[in-house]
Amino acid sequence: MFKGKIVFLPDKKANFMLKRCMIAGMLALAAGCAPRNDGYTTVDGTMLGTTLHVAADVQGIGPRELRTAIMELDREAKASMSIFDENSLLSRLNRNETDSVDRHIAYCLALADSIGALSAGRYDVTVKPLVEAWGFAGRERTGEPNVDSLLEFVGREKAAISGGRLVKSDPRVQLDFNSVAKGYTVDLLAALLESFGARNYIADIGGEVRCKGVNPRGTPWRIGVETPFDGNMTAGEYLQKRIAMTDGALATSGNYRRYYVDEEGRKVAHTIDPRTGRSALSRLLSVTVAAPSCAEADALGTMFLAMGADDALATAEGMPDVKVYFILAGENGEEYEEYISPAMRALIMEER
Repeated sequence: MFKGKIVFLPDKKANFMLKRCMIAGMLALAAGCAPRNDGYTTVDGTMLGTTLHVAADVQGIGPRELRTAIMELDREAKASMSIFDENSLLSRLNRNETDSVDRHIAYCLALADSIGALSAGRYDVTVKPLVEAWGFAGRERTGEPNVDSLLEFVGREKAAISGGRLVKSDPRVQLDFNSVAKGYTVDLLAALLESFGARNYIADIGGEVRCKGVNPRGTPWRIGVETPFDGNMTAGEYLQKRIAMTDGALATSGNYRRYYVDEEGRKVAHTIDPRTGRSALSRLLSVTVAAPSCAEADALGTMFLAMGADDALATAEGMPDVKVYFILAGENGEEYEEYISPAMRALIMEER
């Protein structure tokens, strides 16, 4: 799933470099490099094919060794869950070359099933045939998809794990973890940092963030949510809100960057409603979710976006503990409208 963009915001006196992330199926994050004499080790680069930024007070390990450990995690995650690597375990499962799953796929499918149960069918990782047919899973669209035929093998009840093996109700069922795998890998990265003694850190892969403690200046980590106008590639120039966090994860979902206009002039976006087989477009433009884990934030963001404005608002209002920030198109196409859940309000920074 392609993510809007979250931007890591430094304090005013810190010196940072913004970086733009563009990735098929996910969010971008601009991140900075902490000063070298503050006890934080920084690693910047690429992971899962998108931007990587880590700043952490790890103990007993230098930047080179930390980068090596992170790159090993990158290889492990892609070898397991990538739909773009034809040799990954997930790709082989989708081609029915094996039915054995690893811990990563087992976790992601279990989480997807629990989130799917909240969504009335709007969140479903068996959506891959539809996403691919519409040209959003690394394949070119070859024409108008035959949605009805594809819907025959889409549905969260059509795939399950039993005894460490993937059981499909139809061999044509395929899984796509792009709505959860990056967030899950951020969680693995956070666990790696904590294994090296980090008590304060930010782990950011392409705009999916997990943080703990404080930044190098001793204040909460500051994250900005971008303005979701179509085609926004400005790397953080336009921000709607700033969010301060000292523990937990944040992910944003949006349809304003990864989309195309078809021959009939219709916008086709990458978020597909598994019930209809078509783009889940509404005036809900951006969904930001804070959660204990980044995998959960990632999946919930996709779920709310796929629900559309009215159902997402109704569902969020019925979940008193959920931390969400919605940006919606105004009724008259002018100003943006916002919804901030009561639980999220404490994380929103005052405007400056």
